[in-house]
Amino acid sequence: MNWERKNYGGDPTTNESKKYAIFIGRFQPPHIGHLELINQKLKDKIPVLIMVRDIEPDEKNPLTTEQTISLLEKYYNKINADVKIMSIPDIESVNFGRGVGYEINEFVPPKDIGGISATGIRNSIKNGDGYWKKMIDESMQEDIIKYLI
Repeated sequence: MNWERKNYGGDPTTNESKKYAIFIGRFQPPHIGHLELINQKLKDKIPVLIMVRDIEPDEKNPLTTEQTISLLEKYYNKINADVKIMSIPDIESVNFGRGVGYEINEFVPPKDIGGISATGIRNSIKNGDGYWKKMIDESMQEDIIKYLI
């Protein structure tokens, strides 16, 4: 189940010096769509750096940054993956110059994952219908219940 890659600059690297693939997001909450995208890089033996934007919790962002990081750490520790996770300040934009020495990619989800959204998960939790559990890895479900229900 590979995501389609659209490259916006930079040539693929050989990764001889263990360069990391970076993923920036809110992950509110982390769901199987996020995990599948990140795991695609891990399957290619590319280590991953997940950068969680430090934002104030609100209706669209019910988890604290620390809770989000904890959920991601629980999952990636479970599968023993080469992943680093860190908090970053909230961002206004992601910018690059030409010839930056790394790829800049957009990944388009396959149809079976494209319908998964954190908004749908948050709505399912609010509605109490339990459908959200199909979209969250079971390693995170107990904490999601503790944090959000």
